[in-house]
Amino acid sequence: MSISPSPPAVADLRRRIAELLPRDERRLQRRLEGTRKIRDEAARAVALAEIAVEVDQARQRLQARLASVPAIGYPESLPVSQRKDDIAAAIRDHQVVIVAGETGSGKTTQLPKICLELGRGVRGQIGHTQPRRIAARTVAERIAEELDRPLGTTVGYKVRFTDQVSDDTMVKVMTDGILLAELHNDRMLRRYDTLIIDEAHERSLNIDFILGYLKDLLPRRPDLKLIITSATIETQRFAEHFAGPHGPAPVIEVSGRTYPVEVRYRPLVAVTEDDTEEPMDQVDGIAEAVDELGREGDGDILVFLSGEREIRDTADALGKRDLRNTEIVPLYGRLSAAEQHKVFERHTGRRVVLATNVAETSLTVPGIRYVIDPGTARISRYSNRLKVQRLPIEEVSQASANQRKSRCGRTSDGICVRLY
Repeated sequence: MSISPSPPAVADLRRRIAELLPRDERRLQRRLEGTRKIRDEAARAVALAEIAVEVDQARQRLQARLASVPAIGYPESLPVSQRKDDIAAAIRDHQVVIVAGETGSGKTTQLPKICLELGRGVRGQIGHTQPRRIAARTVAERIAEELDRPLGTTVGYKVRFTDQVSDDTMVKVMTDGILLAELHNDRMLRRYDTLIIDEAHERSLNIDFILGYLKDLLPRRPDLKLIITSATIETQRFAEHFAGPHGPAPVIEVSGRTYPVEVRYRPLVAVTEDDTEEPMDQVDGIAEAVDELGREGDGDILVFLSGEREIRDTADALGKRDLRNTEIVPLYGRLSAAEQHKVFERHTGRRVVLATNVAETSLTVPGIRYVIDPGTARISRYSNRLKVQRLPIEEVSQASANQRKSRCGRTSDGICVRLY
């Protein structure tokens, strides 16, 4: 008389299921719970055996994902690379880590790679948020290029109307609006094992809501790691907001990679023949600054403007000045991907890049030696009275002015002309 093999122990299956990819874990956990309703022992044994087979298959998928983690290297020229061991230790030992670094430190592109090297991104994805769509796509392209993987495989991105994420994706770059939308269907954010909230100091309504939600979620998701990056101005507030039983979240500061930048103040006033001052049009002020910087030597110029209309008006005015060997290139969120890409391509001659504050953080426009800053930006504000999100043009903060200035000290000495 043959003895049929005993069914797998439920406790053992539950332990093995807990180690699987989240989508397999949830599905098989529900199936395992369903076997409790089966009264017939033989039928229950068959169901448990089938689940055990599926657990083995899911385990193979996990092993394949683990094996697909790319080899990781770090550009030595980036300041964040010098602190990668400290950052990795902090992420390993704490649930929340604040990384403070000025523009040019490399934190945006290198943090996801540090997380991959720690084994994050295997059981769940590394979610990496950016305040703007153009930054999300460009950051994803850069990380994919450094990992030598096609975009949409190991590294993907998701923004409104575009989804380049697959089942193989380990690093998912997205706007903070996408993450907020996902909360509707995935309150526990189970698809992620790590979240990087980049440029959190911008403090949009989306970011404020996400950070408030995560503070409540983290105790219920002890496996979820949160990394917040910020300019140095907000770090202590973030650290205290996410304070745990052992005190504030750790803050790691990374210096920016900057050369000396000369600041020149050129207020928008014109001196008349009788030595009185009259207000100067902003476009004329920018044109004069472009002429002044053109006499300084080679190097591209980055001009910060408030919006599309200001960019078009300035481009038209500069186009009429017949600037020799100079190309005028716009950069703003609603441009097509091909037009946005143009800013990052190699070129000859001089470029004048006319950009919204999308170029202030996250994105690094290569080759910039000079910056022209009119000192204004279209800032997202929530009106509590009107219950709507508004975009008024305001004077930029000192922190934003410094971010803009640092854009021209990346590869050599620079000059920042402030039109105020």
